[in-house]
Amino acid sequence: MRFRRPIIACIASLLSLPVSAQESSFLPTLKGSWTGVGTVVTRIGAKPINVTCKFDMSGGRTAFSMDGTCRGLLVVQRKISATLQESGNGYRGTYTGPSGQPSTLSGRQSGNRINLSVRWARVINGDRTANMTIESRGAGSLRLQTVDKDPSTGKTVVTSSINLNR
Repeated sequence: MRFRRPIIACIASLLSLPVSAQESSFLPTLKGSWTGVGTVVTRIGAKPINVTCKFDMSGGRTAFSMDGTCRGLLVVQRKISATLQESGNGYRGTYTGPSGQPSTLSGRQSGNRINLSVRWARVINGDRTANMTIESRGAGSLRLQTVDKDPSTGKTVVTSSINLNR
């Protein structure tokens, strides 16, 4: 009976660890140089553009930054960057896409992905909101994806999907 209390207390303390402590081990796995390909839709209804991207990602247990470029149509190249900082039980940060205007990010980690809400700096596809995921897809593989709503149908549309490898 004397041994039960310490065991129960130990289990209770492990279960009460904050989510951010579990999440913080995810950000360091993103560190490094990444290259890959994917598609980008400049506006809903337009034909997807094939892109080739290169990113350098850095950070530690509670912060992350990403700088890179994506090239499409052989001649068009755009800088892309993002920063995330642990905030409470989730993340907050900024994303600067092809427009060059910083947009705000906020969200949480769920398993092997970070799900983020994006608040665009200007109206895009009829509103200023979208969703972005950063998903680890196993050893040395990562997917960056943005999903928006079609203003005419209300259906979700993948507006960018980029698969990266180390």
